Amino acid sequence: MSSTFAVTRLELRRLFVRPLAWVLAALTLAQLAWRFVLLLGNFLDNQIKLAALPGGPGYTDLVGVPLLSSALTVGILPFGLTELALLIVPLLTMSTLAGDRANGTLPLLFASGLAPSKIVLGKYLAVLLWLLCWLALTLAMPLSLAHGTHLDWGKFAAATLGLVLALAALGAIGIACSAFASLPAIAATASLTLSLALFTVNLAAQKAGVDNDLVNWLAMSTHLEALLRGLVSSADIAWFVLAIAVALALATRRLAADKELG
Repeated sequence: MSSTFAVTRLELRRLFVRPLAWVLAALTLAQLAWRFVLLLGNFLDNQIKLAALPGGPGYTDLVGVPLLSSALTVGILPFGLTELALLIVPLLTMSTLAGDRANGTLPLLFASGLAPSKIVLGKYLAVLLWLLCWLALTLAMPLSLAHGTHLDWGKFAAATLGLVLALAALGAIGIACSAFASLPAIAATASLTLSLALFTVNLAAQKAGVDNDLVNWLAMSTHLEALLRGLVSSADIAWFVLAIAVALALATRRLAADKELG
């Protein structure tokens, strides 16, 4: 386990030294802050009307959850954190293994005696920690007004759990694509394509006239939207755990094959 954490520390150091991670964090947090301000302004403008509605939407439904994702609402801006993650995670993970392969440093990791599973897990944990920090800074925006508003803690916690699982799944997919790609650009393209396909497979199928339980089950958006609505189901959690396990297993298998080939 200590060797896994050593890989995690090394990858974290690489993430924080490179300007790309800082630029991505700064730009996305600025966009999310602007979205938060606009959502809050819209909420305040309609607060009197909403107060007259029995059981009407509140701060959590109109500000907190839409900041995390625009899947349930049209929103003022097109991108919540979920939609930004579809673009950010491929850029963040593209160099984790493909960069080592392109730079010729991957054999050095193998020569250190590290098992492929520990290399994959260590790099994955580093990416996951960066993504969780990114999520925490985003959550700080709606939580900063929790003392002055009525925040539905249960629904907000369910939505946060959904984002944690979604980020973990996207990070695992990015690591897997980086493990199979020969260049970081190819890894980013493959990760973006696969993530978008998983997220929208049910929408594309519905437009084609196909609507069945299997297609809906395959779509990441189906399981994420349930959590964003405050519905925590073991089946939805199991889908994300399965996606993470499959992606990391494929990445480990690919690295093991590379190690055998020398």
